[in-house]
Amino acid sequence: MTFRDGAVTFERLTLWQKFFRFNWGLALLILAVAAIGFLMLFSVAGGDVNPWASRQMTRFGVGFGIMVVVAMIDLRYWKLMSPLVYFGAIGLLIAVEFLGVTGMGAQRWIDLGFFRLQPSELMKVALILALARYYSWLPADRTSTLVWLVPPLIMMAVPVLLVLRQPDLGTALLLMTGGLGVMFLAGVSWWFFIAGGLGAGGMIAGVMISRGTEWQILKDYQYRRIEVFLDPSQDPLGSGYHITQSKIALGSGGVSGRGFMEGTQSRLNFLPEKHTDFIFTTLAEEFGFVGGASLLILYGLIITICFLSMASSKNRFGGLLTGGLTLTFFLFFAVNISMVLGLAPVVGVPLPLVSYGGSAMLVLLFAFGLIQSAHINRKAER
Repeated sequence: MTFRDGAVTFERLTLWQKFFRFNWGLALLILAVAAIGFLMLFSVAGGDVNPWASRQMTRFGVGFGIMVVVAMIDLRYWKLMSPLVYFGAIGLLIAVEFLGVTGMGAQRWIDLGFFRLQPSELMKVALILALARYYSWLPADRTSTLVWLVPPLIMMAVPVLLVLRQPDLGTALLLMTGGLGVMFLAGVSWWFFIAGGLGAGGMIAGVMISRGTEWQILKDYQYRRIEVFLDPSQDPLGSGYHITQSKIALGSGGVSGRGFMEGTQSRLNFLPEKHTDFIFTTLAEEFGFVGGASLLILYGLIITICFLSMASSKNRFGGLLTGGLTLTFFLFFAVNISMVLGLAPVVGVPLPLVSYGGSAMLVLLFAFGLIQSAHINRKAER
């Protein structure tokens, strides 16, 4: 049945109606990608479900349940809760400054005892939620007015600066790009993005000029990553080791790969971070171009289904939410694969649904639950 709440038209759906509107095709694609992740984690552990595959399967099971529950909750509730989710994520990022634990030279996690929470992962979804609500409220003819551009820029700048302090350049860039994506979908003028691009160029120049000064912006190892990205041969056994071994693994896979659990780079531990950031190279070494392309096709189908859902939505909040989260998902795998191919600096971005990780998996499935909720309620007019 259809109801009106002020200027908003919505449907009151039963649980069974929501169940049948649930996008099961999207859910099956998510399961297929996750299954590839389980398979590769089993392989890099030498044919053992421990220590990675079993934990990943458990986390996926919990996350899939979260996705279904989130999808069944009315979209208006998530719109109402978006400020609380945003400020809650900001609070967790601030808590990292005082209570965070350090790993691999960065302070990014809060140890809950049974689980290590990475608030920056939650912030990726919280920011999209908040911006989608803001632009669903703002009249379309005001999206490019300077005074109305300030609030979303502040909403983006606060978490970006907090994440940069951890330091986590990769996540900071994903936050900024995802936020700008929502602004673009909301109808902000092209001129804003052109000016922003010029400003970004100036900021990059400032970052490079600041090296070695008292006001140096990035950490020394991050500058080193940029140098090695431009020329990995400068330090093949040090800073360039990751990308050098990654290219060797990718090249040795050829068209059809060396075979399941036959990848020498991963089995002999030449390939670093083989279960997290560089898991795509293990896939490419064992299953070759065919395996890598198959995963990209699955990712492409997920993106296509999500954007079709966005295009069919009559609800501005739901459409912007779906578009922003889909763009963030695309950035996840695009940056990771570009990184392991040597097309982008190594910034520590996991491969979605495939790389080993708790916070990233749970938050990503929460995001897909929001996309499903928007899909179920896509006929609401606002």
